[in-house]
Amino acid sequence: MKITVSATGNTMDSQIDQRFGRAAAFVFVETDTMDFEAIDNAAAASSGGAGIAAAQLVADKDVKAVITGNVGPNAMNVLNAANIGIYKVGALTVKENVELFKKGELERISKTVPAHFGMGNK
Repeated sequence: MKITVSATGNTMDSQIDQRFGRAAAFVFVETDTMDFEAIDNAAAASSGGAGIAAAQLVADKDVKAVITGNVGPNAMNVLNAANIGIYKVGALTVKENVELFKKGELERISKTVPAHFGMGNK
């Protein structure tokens, strides 16, 4: 199964980025082989629409699940429309979170943070 993890860097040893739309990077992982591809999140620095752009990037990669900390309402709408599961993480590495996902130990996210939360608005 192909999944993605919001990350602060582009390796399996990178730390999780708790923000989805403004994550520094996305690490796409094939859970059967643990092969991965990392892509910088071009939407991270945008003035608006980061969540939607990030969600569309992920959906275009045909993933089945996203592992992240927080998801805003617009990103959640796009991910839900694409039937992509969203799972909450702790402060671990990409690899550690993928292992927890494979064991079924990550909590599914069903509610969002407020709009513009990743920009420091709370």
